[in-house]
Amino acid sequence: MRHYGIIGKPLEHSWSAQWFTEKFRHEGIDADYNAFETEADTILPPVPLDGFNVTSPYKEAVIPLLDELDPVAAEIGAVNTVVCRNGQRKGYNTDWQGFTAAIMPLLPSLNKDMRALVLGTGGAAKAIIYALQHLGIAVTTVSRDPQKGISYPALTKETIAEHLLIVQCTPLGMLPHTDTKPDIPYDGISAHHLLYDCIYNPEETLFLREGRIRGAVTLNGLSMLTSQAEAAWRLWSR
Repeated sequence: MRHYGIIGKPLEHSWSAQWFTEKFRHEGIDADYNAFETEADTILPPVPLDGFNVTSPYKEAVIPLLDELDPVAAEIGAVNTVVCRNGQRKGYNTDWQGFTAAIMPLLPSLNKDMRALVLGTGGAAKAIIYALQHLGIAVTTVSRDPQKGISYPALTKETIAEHLLIVQCTPLGMLPHTDTKPDIPYDGISAHHLLYDCIYNPEETLFLREGRIRGAVTLNGLSMLTSQAEAAWRLWSR
């Protein structure tokens, strides 16, 4: 039997273990998948694994602990998938592939010259920015750190209106903190917008709800989860 898992903290929101367990059962794969809430001073899984996923807040912090880094993951600066073979750990990023697969069906209906606003600058945001740039979409980042992008207090209704794609990459709104949302001027959102939230649990965050009630197209991160997980499995099983 092969053993896989996910590291991060917290993990109560994560559906990865459920998704992979069902995949293994349905496809008759002799493997298991477990969730490991690890601490910042250890990070790595407490047991030997054949591969593991990495989620918040360790997508960047795990890099120095790996033996090798895939060139794309190195360019992105974040890892969400690790392959373990012959005592060596190699880091990859499949988040950008998952996001690209999720967003592509919606792009033809949007202005080809559209601009994107990415909320957050952590590991998930880095993969999103990489994907958007490869799609030829101009990106503006928003951060609590004004040195990394526009600060939240500096956001205006006009800025929101000028960026028809808004991607939410922070933990705000994620289970169990479902009563939180990014502090942005939502009155700048219109029916011309597409709001994407990397969070998939709950199904509709307050961020997405704000967009929906203003007529925007909204999408949560479930399809991204599925696509990046399939990409991770291809790495583990090849």
